[in-house]
Formats: sequence, C-alpha cells, structure tokens
Amino acid sequence: MYQNKNINPDSDSAGQKAAVKASVKASIREDFEQREASFIAPCGMLSANSKGRAVTEEPCPIRTVYQQDRDRIVYSNSFRRLKHKTQVFLSPLGDHYRTRLTHTLEVAEVARTISRAMRLNEDLAEAIALGHDLGHTPFGHSGETALKEIFSPDFSHNIQSLRVVDILERNGKGLNLTYEVRDGIIKHSKGFGPILPTDAKEKACTIEGRIVRIADIIAYLNHDLDDAIRSGVITRSQIPKSCSEILGDTHSQRATTMIRDLVFSSSATGHSMDLQLSEPVFEAMTNLREFLYENVYRSKRVHDEFVKAKKMITEIYSYFLNHPKDLSKRLKSMEIDVIYSPETPIERVICDFIASITDRYILNLYHELFVPASLV
Repeated sequence: MYQNKNINPDSDSAGQKAAVKASVKASIREDFEQREASFIAPCGMLSANSKGRAVTEEPCPIRTVYQQDRDRIVYSNSFRRLKHKTQVFLSPLGDHYRTRLTHTLEVAEVARTISRAMRLNEDLAEAIALGHDLGHTPFGHSGETALKEIFSPDFSHNIQSLRVVDILERNGKGLNLTYEVRDGIIKHSKGFGPILPTDAKEKACTIEGRIVRIADIIAYLNHDLDDAIRSGVITRSQIPKSCSEILGDTHSQRATTMIRDLVFSSSATGHSMDLQLSEPVFEAMTNLREFLYENVYRSKRVHDEFVKAKKMITEIYSYFLNHPKDLSKRLKSMEIDVIYSPETPIERVICDFIASITDRYILNLYHELFVPASLV
C-alpha cells in the first residue's frame, strides 16, 4: 500500500495512525495526477485540470476523475444493454458478429492505443469511447432513422447518449460525468460527416475526444467489413483494390495501417495537436467508407431488414401514445420511471423508452402487443 515516508506507520500513537490513513487517502490519487503531469504531452488533458462535474463531489482518494467516469459508465445499465443491440446485422445467429457492445470495446482499444502512442490521457479517451454509444437505439441506425421520423428530426444517438449519462441513469440522477467526457460523447459522430472535421463546432474540446471520433471510424470500417464478408453480403474480391493495396488485406493489417498513419502523420506544437492522416491512407479510408455505405449499409439484404425494424418501432411508438398506463408500467422495469413529471410530453418518454431497450426486448414486445396468442 502507498505510504507517506514522512510518517512512521509503526508508531503506537493513535494520532499517528490516523495521520497515516489520512495521508494514504489523500496521496494515491494526487500521486497519480503528478505522474500524469510528468508523462502526458502538453497538448494532452490532465485529470487535475478537468473543468469538473455539474454537481460537485468529494474527490476519490484513489481514482482520478476520468478513471471514475470510466467505471461509472461500465457499471451502468445502459452499458450492459449494449450487448443486445445491433451494430450492423440484426439479431445475428453467429457468435462472431459484432454487437454495439463489442464495437464500443474495439473503439476504446483503438483510442487507448493511439492516446498511449501520443502520450495523451488514456483514461479520458477510454471513458469517452466506452460512453459514446450509450444512447444508441435498438436495430442500429434503422432505429435512429425511425425516431428521427416519428419523434424529432433532431434526434441523434450522440445527443441521446448525453441524455443517458446526464439524466436517465441512476433513477434520474445521471452519472454526473466530467465536462470533458460529456463533450467527447456528444461530438464523437456526425453520421457520414468528414473523418477529420474542420468545423470547430464539431471538434471535441480535448485531443483525446477528437481521437475517439477517429477511433470510432477506424473500428467500424474494419469490423463492419469483416462482418459483411462473414455474412456473405460481400466477398473479398469486391473490396476496392486501391483500398487493399494501401490499407492491407486483413482486419489486423488495416487497423494497424490506419492507427500508425494517424500517429506518425499528426504533429504537436506546444499545447495544440493537428491530427492528420497521410493523403494515400485518408483517400483509402474515404473510399472504403463509401464502399461500405453503398454495398453493405444500403445493400438490399441489410436494407430490407432495417425496413422491418423501422416498422416495428413505428408501431410500438404509436401503441404507447394510446396506452400511457402500459408505458408507465414498463418504465419501472427500465428504472427510469421516476424522472418524468406530469408535464413531460409523452412523446419524449416513449422516445427514451424505445432508445433504451434492446433488440431482443423490442422483438418480444412486438410479439406480445401485435401477434395473436393461441387461446387453446
């Protein structure tokens, strides 16, 4: 155990023993914060310099604020539900297909690798990555599209993810995360937006947050391609030759190329860092993303299933508009019923409910609500 060398732990004095305990509590986190200051680059975000939380808390004696945020996310209900939410393929039967949870873990690993290489705050990058998809709907982007159409054009999974950590978790108390993690979550994605955004409004306030945005793209470019081949939606021979020549032929080769290129092409000057990719790799990543959109995400096989998913979500949304008491009963099982006042629009409540539930939950719910049961 960490001990302050200026205090003798073998002393018989009760005051000395109390001082030892107090010193241990105060020193573990502070010692780590000092270590951060010694190895994190000037452009990185020090835990001790966080803008803090919306609700002030007593500092943890052991963990930094970003380590606390990471743990709060991992132990949340929303994080556990990611294991039964679609990444690309709805309710895949094979054990090796990605889910929203495994996607999140891959993003976190890529973000940590890049942050470590650039001497940035790995804990901050990991916390943002682990929380970036907490508000994602069931059935992937088809669920998101459905809620855009029936609830609000402004609905997006990144805004919903922030709502999850600020409001929906812990029976309405939220996770009370730090400013930097919250900022990284809401700015991690903009749909088919640029890989390297130039608009300052789209950029996270920390380099670590900006890295998570790129790590998200690196992860899904690789694993969605991998799953598309595994499912037979595409074949390896269809992958653009220019992409394979630059990025590599395997998941490992492609990921390694993208990560190394970002690390070696980016440059730091004092307290700022310009995240860059070389022109060949950037072009290959852009082409690969366009290939996936045209041949996987918009393929007839995937699109047909997404149409079915949107229909289910739309019908369930309409059902609860007309059956608010049934909705209230189900919200209790989600542990989010207490956050709503009588003035909360029911549309908002239904949106939160649908965005929170998993693929298998909504499949069972749809069957319960709309499929006739045998009476004999």
